[in-house]
Amino acid sequence: MNPIPPVERFTSSSGVDIYRLPMLLFPNDFSGHAFVLDGAGPLTLVDTGSGIGRSNDDLAAGFAQIGERFGKSIALSDIERIIITHGHIDHFGGLPFVKTHTEAPVGIHELDRRVLTNYEERVIVATKALGIFFDRAGIPNPQRDSLFSMYGFAKRHVTSIDVDFSIADEQILDGMEFIHTPGHCPGQVCIRLGDILLSADHVLSRTTPHQSPESITHYMGLDHYADSLRKLLRFDGIRLALGSHEDAIHDLYGRIHAIRASHNRKLDRIRRIMRENGAPMNVSQISAAMYPDVEGYHVLLAIEEAGAHVEYLYQHGHLAIANLREFEAEPNPAILYQLNQ
Repeated sequence: MNPIPPVERFTSSSGVDIYRLPMLLFPNDFSGHAFVLDGAGPLTLVDTGSGIGRSNDDLAAGFAQIGERFGKSIALSDIERIIITHGHIDHFGGLPFVKTHTEAPVGIHELDRRVLTNYEERVIVATKALGIFFDRAGIPNPQRDSLFSMYGFAKRHVTSIDVDFSIADEQILDGMEFIHTPGHCPGQVCIRLGDILLSADHVLSRTTPHQSPESITHYMGLDHYADSLRKLLRFDGIRLALGSHEDAIHDLYGRIHAIRASHNRKLDRIRRIMRENGAPMNVSQISAAMYPDVEGYHVLLAIEEAGAHVEYLYQHGHLAIANLREFEAEPNPAILYQLNQ
């Protein structure tokens, strides 16, 4: 297991000290960050970790490191406001732990608010939509059971929690400018603080954030994600971007162009796979051809990723449904796609 790096401090042109607190979010070495904002109104915590494994301990240790490394005594009990960048467990699962230390109000974008306040309902609705996607993707029954088990594993320990205020696109609050960037998650927001951007999971330094079809959840999908990338390009003067995972980004605009190019390569790869196959294919078959070596939970991620790109190609007229009559007659058959000539 890789050691967790130390807390770092960044200072924005607007005078906000940003403390980046590293955490191990899941036991499989998946790490990420929470952020403490000192100088943007009430002392603010951005994201809380997953609440799984050692995540809570790492978060608490991060607060202790702020004093040890920077001589600034800040405890969890000092937090006066909590902002969740988006409704994924690795960003809000630690909220119950944090709320045992502070009564700070919690805010999240309105499109993700129900994920926190009606979590049990959200899991049921999302699981139902995922099952429909599995049917249309052509996932065989034994594999479906395994994928559903993996999908539900990390969600079992989470319960609904109150939200005190909603965040809106282009809202400015105590010098924090919120930028709604759906695609990876419906209600994801980036936060601009002068010349520094907290880019959440929207832009990461090494990987392209995971994509899932909009057919599973509205405001997700590659089309929304691409629009949100273009949206960020309109914001000039960002010197540094701090993602919720991986390293600091010193060329945000170059990184955005690289991510867009990566997705274009995936779209081209799907078209090439389908041309070489010479027959209509479903999403499951396309995913297996794109990601032949994935195992475990990554199989689910690969199917969703392939599904998001197939959905984009279909929405933009590059693909057609080859078995349209079967799709019309049957309740929810696997969809076979073919390239439009």
